[in-house]
This record gives sequence, C-alpha cells and structure tokens, in this order.
Amino acid sequence: MEGELLPTLVIGLIVMLLLGLAFNHFLPLLLNQEKVIPRGSFGWPLAGETLNFLSPHASTSLGSFLEDHISRYGKIFKTHLFCTPTIVSCDQELNHFILQNEEKLFQCSYPKPIHGILGKSSMLVVVGETHRRFRNLALTMVSTTRSRPGYLNDIETTVTRTFRSWKGKGRVNFCEEARKFTFSVIVKQVLGLSQDEPDTARILEDFLTFMKGLISFPLYVQGTPYAKAVKARGRISLTVKAVMEQRRRGNGVGCCSNKKGDFLDVLLSVSNLTEEEKVSFVLDLLLGGYETTSILMSMAVYFLAQSPLALEKIKSEHQNIRANMQKDDYLNLEDYKKMEFTQHVISEALRCGNIVKFVHRKALRDVRFKEHLIPSGWKVLPVLSAVHLNSSLHGGALQFNPWRWEGQNQATCKKFTPFGGGTRLCPGSELAKVETAIFLHHLVLNFRWRMDCEDLPMAYPYVEFPRGLPLQIDQIS
Repeated sequence: MEGELLPTLVIGLIVMLLLGLAFNHFLPLLLNQEKVIPRGSFGWPLAGETLNFLSPHASTSLGSFLEDHISRYGKIFKTHLFCTPTIVSCDQELNHFILQNEEKLFQCSYPKPIHGILGKSSMLVVVGETHRRFRNLALTMVSTTRSRPGYLNDIETTVTRTFRSWKGKGRVNFCEEARKFTFSVIVKQVLGLSQDEPDTARILEDFLTFMKGLISFPLYVQGTPYAKAVKARGRISLTVKAVMEQRRRGNGVGCCSNKKGDFLDVLLSVSNLTEEEKVSFVLDLLLGGYETTSILMSMAVYFLAQSPLALEKIKSEHQNIRANMQKDDYLNLEDYKKMEFTQHVISEALRCGNIVKFVHRKALRDVRFKEHLIPSGWKVLPVLSAVHLNSSLHGGALQFNPWRWEGQNQATCKKFTPFGGGTRLCPGSELAKVETAIFLHHLVLNFRWRMDCEDLPMAYPYVEFPRGLPLQIDQIS
C-alpha cells in the first residue's frame, strides 16, 4: 500500500503545483467576464507574438502586426510579448494615462537582456528613488551645458569641421556623418574631451561595438555581437574612469573645485552616487546624445529631401538669420529662437519618423481604465507611433507637413510624445533639437543634396536607415 501511495502523492503534488502556477498566471483571464481584460491573442507558447511584433517595417508606418491587431481587437488589446502577458495601447488617452502615472500605477520594465548590456545602474532601467536621483542629475547636466558660454560655439565648430571633411566629396553616408558629429558634441559636453584626443577615439571605437550588440540577439557566447558589446561596455567604463580620475587630479587631490565649471566637474562633486553609478550615468548620456540625436538629424534630412517647399522655406529662414550677422559670427541664443520653422521641421520629422516606437512599463496593481482592466504584473506597452500616425488626430498623418505645428503648444500636446512623457520624459530633448537646428542651419546654406538611392527609415524596433542614407551632395558657392 505504501509503495503505491508514494508515487500517487508525488504525482498529486506535482499536479497541484502545476495547477497553482497555472492559476496564478491565468487568474486574470478567469475574471475576464467580470473585469473586462481587452480582447486579443496570446499566440504561441512562451514566445507568444514577440517575433511578429518586432518584425521590421517602415518607421513611418504602424507595421502589419499593429494594423492587423487594431483592426481585429481595437486600439487596446492583449497579447504575449517578451515572455509576459501584455497590454498594448495604441490609444492616445491610455498612453497619456500610463506615462503620467509612473511609479504610482505603472513602472518602467525593460526586458532582462537590456539590463545585462546597459548595466544594473542605467537610468533606462532603474526605478523609484534611484531614477529620481539620476533624472535630477541629468537635468543638472542640461542646465550646466546650456548655461556654458561656449556651448553653442562648440556645436557650431563641430558642424563646420564636419563640412570641411566633405570638401571634394560628391557623396556621403549621412548616418555615419551624423553619428560622428553627435558623438563629438556629446563627448565634449559630458567629459570635456575634444574629438582629437585619444580617449575620444578609443571610446568611439568601443561605442560602435556596444551599439551593434545593444540591438542584437541577447546570446552571451564568445564572439557574438551581444558578448562583444558587454566587453566593449567594460572597456568604455575603464576609459571613463580614467578620464574622471585625471580630472580629479587636475582639480586637486581629493577635491572637486569646479575648476572648469563643466558637467564633469559637477558629476564628480555629487556625493550620493557611487563610482559605478557615475560611470553608468556617463554611458547613458553618451548613448542618448549619440544615437537618438543622429537619427533625428537623419530623419530631418530625409524628409526635407522629399519636400522642396519645406526645404525652400527653411532655407529662407536661415538666410534671413545669416543676413543680420557678420560673415564669421557664431550663432547665439537669439538666433536660435528665430528658427521657428526649423522647429516645425524637427517636430514633424519626429512625428513621422518615430525614433522611439514604444516604451516598456508594467502594472503595479490592477488598473481600471474606462471599460478595461489591466491586471497587476502584466507588461504594458504604450505605442507612441500609433498616436503620431493617427489621421483622426493629425490630418494627413502619413504626409510630412511641418506647417501643421504652427500655433501649437507642443509642451502640452497629448498627441505628440516623441521623447516619452511624465517623470521619464527625456531630459536631453532640447539639447537634441539645438544640435539638429544648428546643423541644419549650415547644411541648407552650404549644400544641396538628394538621396543617392531608395532608403527608408526602418523600425527593428530601433530605427535605422538600412543603407545609411547615402546622399549626393553639391556645395553651394
């Protein structure tokens, strides 16, 4: 009897355990009739619908996955993404609700492989009080940078240097040129390094490896892009630590006297961050100032190449600004404020190009929104591009039309969130716009360009021009 009972008990315990796991996982589904979880499909076991969701498509479109699911289930639907039950929102009001309730009802929740490559102290993945401290420091960085007298001059000097390297060329790979430019600017802003210094070249080389791995399959096996990126991050960290230590010695042993008054001195004087957190913070700033800004510049150039009227309008604006300046004068803040149509071009490039398609969140508890229930613990993905490309919110949404922004206050615009929103609104968004505007100022006054071949911005879901946006360029005499 005992010999028969033991296997039966073991089997019974296993069945109870499995039923318990299943009950905890699918309990929200059992309550569907009462609490109304959005309709949808979980797709395949484990993988769910992740591969279809991440299928490459033009970033100027929703892609077949979202178009199909919206037509079948509406703008808010359930699915299974990144190994987790997920609510996807393509709805303006719900997106705004999610972004405005960070750390109250929802929390940032990026997949674990992102943590592995960015590091556990990355501002992108930390939450709660740690994120608040990092964000305040980022805002300090922006404030310090903008208040520095030579800030605009540094950007403009880097622009003119970039264009000198184009002399005699009839063709450029614009994405590559934009990345070189933005990297030179952000390294100067954050670490105080010029583009000629050995540390700058060393960081850039490792950063290229880091970026390739960041967008690769997260398999840590010797020789894979992911493994190479993790190692590259380690090398970047060592270089950054060396730069920080060199600055400390220059300021005096054990003392941060703000000798240069730049952001690196400010960072070194912060007492509530560990050394590793400071290094991770620098990497975050380099990543944000490098990739996102360069893609924004590429988007603006891409759309202007296809819109002769907008190109003529922005060129006229910059000719008028330059007409009131001496030949070798630098642009100043007042000149930047006159670039109104340029800001419309930048906003429209962000809306049409959708550099950030969606953000990762999870529900901290059961959340009711109108007739919908979002179960506690489920992932929530506000799809920003779905709102940007919604024709009921933006007339002729698929058309590049910078004039649509005339007279609109974008700061309070719920239907336009290219830099996220709430407490995770990108703190460097204004710096990205300044860089892009100054670059465009010199580009439209000094060059004519056309696309060398067909090249669409593609969402993988990160955005990239597959051919690097090759341009035929002619210098204006």
